Amino acid sequence: MTLPMNRFHKYLSISLLTLSLAACKEDFLERQPPNIILDSQVWNDTRMITSLLANYYDRLPAHTQIDIGSDVNANPARFTGWTDFAAYDEAMWSGNNDGPNNIISYGFERWRLWDYGLIRDINLAIESLETKSTALSAAQKAQFTAEFRFLRAMMYFELVKRMGGVPVITKQLIYDFSGNPSSLQFPRNKEAEVYDFIASELDAIKNDLGNAGSNTRANKFTAMALKSRAMLYAGSIAKYNSRMGAPITTPGGEVGIPANRAQEYYTKALEAAKEVIAGPYSLYRANPNLGENFFEAITKKINNPEIILAKDFLTAKDKRHGFSYDNIARNIREDNLSSSNITPVLNLVEDYEYLDGSSGELKTRTPDDRDYIYYDNLSGPFANKDARLYGTVIYPGTSFRGQEVQIQAGVMVWNAASNNYQVVEGNTLGALYTDGKLLTGSSGPQRSQTEVSNTGFYLRKYIDPTPLSSTRGIRSDMWWVRFRLGEILLNAAEAAFELGQTADALTYVNRLRERAGFPANSLSSLTLARIQNERRVELAFEDHRVWDLMRWRIAHEVWNGSTSNPDAMMYALYPYRVVRPGDPARDGKYVFVKLVAPRFRAPRLFQMGNYYSSIDQAVINNNPKIVRNPFH
Repeated sequence: MTLPMNRFHKYLSISLLTLSLAACKEDFLERQPPNIILDSQVWNDTRMITSLLANYYDRLPAHTQIDIGSDVNANPARFTGWTDFAAYDEAMWSGNNDGPNNIISYGFERWRLWDYGLIRDINLAIESLETKSTALSAAQKAQFTAEFRFLRAMMYFELVKRMGGVPVITKQLIYDFSGNPSSLQFPRNKEAEVYDFIASELDAIKNDLGNAGSNTRANKFTAMALKSRAMLYAGSIAKYNSRMGAPITTPGGEVGIPANRAQEYYTKALEAAKEVIAGPYSLYRANPNLGENFFEAITKKINNPEIILAKDFLTAKDKRHGFSYDNIARNIREDNLSSSNITPVLNLVEDYEYLDGSSGELKTRTPDDRDYIYYDNLSGPFANKDARLYGTVIYPGTSFRGQEVQIQAGVMVWNAASNNYQVVEGNTLGALYTDGKLLTGSSGPQRSQTEVSNTGFYLRKYIDPTPLSSTRGIRSDMWWVRFRLGEILLNAAEAAFELGQTADALTYVNRLRERAGFPANSLSSLTLARIQNERRVELAFEDHRVWDLMRWRIAHEVWNGSTSNPDAMMYALYPYRVVRPGDPARDGKYVFVKLVAPRFRAPRLFQMGNYYSSIDQAVINNNPKIVRNPFH
């Protein structure tokens, strides 16, 4: 849709008049060109304004600039879209080329964002609603204005969490062609000032937003969900940045938030979260199978009371994406190209506890480490695990779309003469061993083959179970969740914990754990480390991990680039069938081997200069008032 300036229409009319013959009738010259939409038409038509809003929602960056709609095969230039799921410590890359497996260090520009184009357009929309919307009622103008301001607040949050303080611009900046651009050059606001702006905007607009019951457009609960997240970030930075040996700051406060403001921000985060929790949302509990229930809590679009805001796709409108096509498990793919690119790692899997409260570390060896633990079936090590694991990851012995995802690395053949096992792995998926039974699963894992898991796991969360959704011809319209009640409960828990309200914090955390199969009130005490792990397992692959580690100021410790650090290295789990005739206690059983993930090349390295992304030199050249971020 083209939205020309009024003067363009004026010049077009003059040109037509000049070129017209005298015999042309005046009423013809006064007709509006059919392919031009005037400002006066746009801002007095609720449908057009709504269309513009839809465009702006679509232009919002996702939480870490991951766009679930990007297709690495169709558009290689967008390789840093959803593929970043495999760039941290939730998954690794099992697709073609080394991709995220060979990141020597995270670039200082990796999370850079300086998108004032969208902010400019939103500012223009807000001013146009005020000055040009003569046919709209006051209530309509207030609602549309509030929604544009919500989008602007969300955009500023996406900017501040990546860049620190940025210039807060709330009006159009119009160049006067004087040759002096200083009127357009603004310094960076303090980091705290940007967070304060976000909070004040959301408070000011929440009661004007309308859109009650919508989970694709903002309403007052969406505004408070954003506020709870933003204020939690600000509180964490205020507290934990100041505790670093050398806090990351700039003299003007563009980076760094004073420690004495931490309690204020945590209080605002908790109050906003409580508003959402008291609202119309509830945890999804429709499926008695707790693992399937957790999968549906994120992916089910109809009658899902947990989702607060999502970026939706719709096959009927040809708005779809190739995420399932590129990431569905190998042996159940519906196309003959692509699959299995993002494969979860053992690091994540072992952070899901057992339901008895014991550590999530998988038991693969006897306590004295003299022998394997032998399991009757492939799912044995995962029995009685946190149900959120099943809803997030496809692990050995489980299925998807009613089909077994066949995961077996090979066989362990007992050699009585040498008193040890010989490992046999097939090069062909689905191959049989000499005993006529399975050698290698049709979904691997494989050590070097691509488009089949190299870790022993597959992604379940966000993979579309709809038939043909993993084909190039159909693709998927699975939505992308921006806010859901599960996150808000964790925001509330963390804020309450930081404020010393431990009993309330326990209540929020235990609600989520109970849905995952733990007994009621399974936790009786709480630590920050426990909250951190709850966020890891509840919100895996929902774009929170990087930002959580950043705001807690522990990313450089977790990902320190050392091969001796198990958090910086990515691990795999390979299951084997035991071939040991004459030993009924072991023959035909399954054993599991933990190993550094094959094809994983470089330990994760997060540097101090990654906490705030670098500002492009072109931005600084155009505006000398912009201060560089530390370490750049």
